[in-house]
Amino acid sequence: MELMFPDFTNPAIWISLLTLTFLEIVLGIDNIIFISIVSGKLPVNRQRAARNIGLLLAMVFRVALLLCINWIISFKDPIITVPPLKDFSEEPLGLSIKDLILMAGGLFLIFKSTLEIHHKLRSTDETGLKNKGKSISFGAVIFQIILVDAVFSFDSILTAVGLVDNVVVMIIAVVISIIIMMLFAGPVTKIINRHPTLQMLALSFLVVIGVVLIAGGLHQEVSKSIIYSCLGFSLLVELLNIRLRKKSKSVELNNEAMDNT
Repeated sequence: MELMFPDFTNPAIWISLLTLTFLEIVLGIDNIIFISIVSGKLPVNRQRAARNIGLLLAMVFRVALLLCINWIISFKDPIITVPPLKDFSEEPLGLSIKDLILMAGGLFLIFKSTLEIHHKLRSTDETGLKNKGKSISFGAVIFQIILVDAVFSFDSILTAVGLVDNVVVMIIAVVISIIIMMLFAGPVTKIINRHPTLQMLALSFLVVIGVVLIAGGLHQEVSKSIIYSCLGFSLLVELLNIRLRKKSKSVELNNEAMDNT
C-alpha cells in the first residue's frame, strides 16, 4: 500500500476517490440507522453532541486502521481451522481475525437490536418511553457507536483494499463519508423518533445486517444489494402507510368537527 500524496491531475485518482466515497457512504447506512436509534435514547439537547463525538472518534479509528493497513490486511489469514461439519461443509473452515470480528459484531447487533425491540414492545405508554430514553448514559451511547463502527470499519476497509492502492485516497474518502454521515444522522434520528413503526423497521434491518455479518464471517456470501433493495421497498411501503394514517386521522378530525357543529 502506498502512503504518498496522490496526483489529482490523474482522472483515475478522482474516479477511485468518488467510487470509494460512494462505497463508504453505502456501507455507512447501517451506521446511520444504529446511531439514530441509540442517540435517540438521550435527551434531545445531547443527541447531536453524542452523534458527532461518536462519529469523530470513529473517523479517528478508521484513519488509524488505514495507517496500519499492511498489518490489517494480515487479518485475512486464517488463525483457527474448524473441522468439516456434517450437513454444513465438506471442507475445513479457516477463520481469520476479520471473520471473528465480523461474527462478534453480528452477534452484538442482533443482541442489541432484539433487546431494543423487546423494550419498545414493553413500553406501551409515552411516559415509559421517555424514562427508558433517559436511562442510558452519554458515555454508553458513544461507546456503542464506536463499537459498531469498529466492526463495519474492518469490513469496509478490507473491501476498499481491492479498489484503491493509495492510503491517502482512502483516508480522504473516509473523512468525506463521515462528514456526510454527520449531516444526515440528525434528520434520520428525528424521522425515526417521530414514527415508532420506522424504529421497528430500522431495528429489524439491523438484525438482518447482524445475520449478514455472521454469514460473512463463516464465508457465506449474502448479496447486500438484495438486502438494501428489500429495505428500500419496506421503507417505501411504510412511508405510504404513514401518509395513509395521517390522511385517515385528518378525515376523522374533520368528521368530529362537523358532528360537533
